[in-house]
Amino acid sequence: MVNDIIADSITRIRNASMRRLEHTTLYYAKVVVSILEVFKVKGFIKDYRVNSKDNKQDITVMLNYDENGKSLISELKRISKPGRRVYKSRSELKKYKNGYGTIVVSTSKGVISNEEAYKNNVGGEALCSIW
Repeated sequence: MVNDIIADSITRIRNASMRRLEHTTLYYAKVVVSILEVFKVKGFIKDYRVNSKDNKQDITVMLNYDENGKSLISELKRISKPGRRVYKSRSELKKYKNGYGTIVVSTSKGVISNEEAYKNNVGGEALCSIW
């Protein structure tokens, strides 16, 4: 059993992206699906699919590459960890990497990107960053 499902998912996506794989498989969790939805909206992944078999669920993630075969994910990092939670206020979520990157934030409005959190005037726990 994995203690930090988000860190495991991020590592699997990062490793598959470096190896230029078409897809990778993650453990299922609602928070992982929410994070993948943000990645999909921002264009870092093509799509994801939740699979059910034998009373177990997993997620298949289709990775996105440019026309030269280079991954659209340059960096993918976990910010808040189980041993050290990191919370950001609205003012700290304005821009990340001059607007090229995204911070995924868990707020009272759900798991959203930093731009949406800034527009909705909410802060929260910074889960991960991607650019």
